[in-house]
Amino acid sequence: PPPSGKPLTMTVEPETGSIRPYIVCAVLRNCTFDDRAYNSFLDLQDKMHHNVCRRRTLVAIGTHDLDAITPPFRYRAMPPKDINFVPLAQDKSYDAEGLFEYYKTANSPLKHFLHIIEGSPVYPVVMDAKDRVLSLPPIINGEHSRISAQTKNVLIECTCTDITKGKIVLNTIIAMF
Repeated sequence: PPPSGKPLTMTVEPETGSIRPYIVCAVLRNCTFDDRAYNSFLDLQDKMHHNVCRRRTLVAIGTHDLDAITPPFRYRAMPPKDINFVPLAQDKSYDAEGLFEYYKTANSPLKHFLHIIEGSPVYPVVMDAKDRVLSLPPIINGEHSRISAQTKNVLIECTCTDITKGKIVLNTIIAMF
C-alpha cells in the first residue's frame, strides 16, 4: 500500500478514446535492482514490445521512478505542439512535432514507431500532477522519470488499443518480479 494509505489514481480523459483508449497501471514498491536485474527488466520490456505488444501497436509499456514524480496522474490526448518534455537520453526539451522530426533525421530506431500515432490531431500523453510528461506512448518516456538500478518504487503504465493485451502485459511484468 502507499505510505499515505490513499491509493494512487490515473485519470483517463475521454479524448484518449480517439487515439489510444486504454491504460492499465501498477506500482512496484521496495524493489531492489542490481545491474543484472535492471538489465533483465529492460530486456523483458523490449521483448514484450516486439512480441505480445505487436511492435507497440497494441500495447506500449512505460516505467517510471515513482519517487521522482507527483501523483495523481493523468492520461490525456493533446495536440502535438502542446506536448513539451525532455525525452529519454536527451538533454533538451522538444514538442512532439519537433521530436518526431528529430527521430526521423537522427535515424533513430524509434522512427519505426512514429507511424502509429503520426498524423493524428492529438497524441496520447501520461502526465503527473505537476504537468510533467512521463511518457508519449507508444514512442518514448520522459527523462525526468527515468528508472535506474537505484530506483526503489516503480510506476508501470501500459497504454493500449486492446485492453485484454494490456492486462496480460502488465500482469506479466508484475509476475516477473
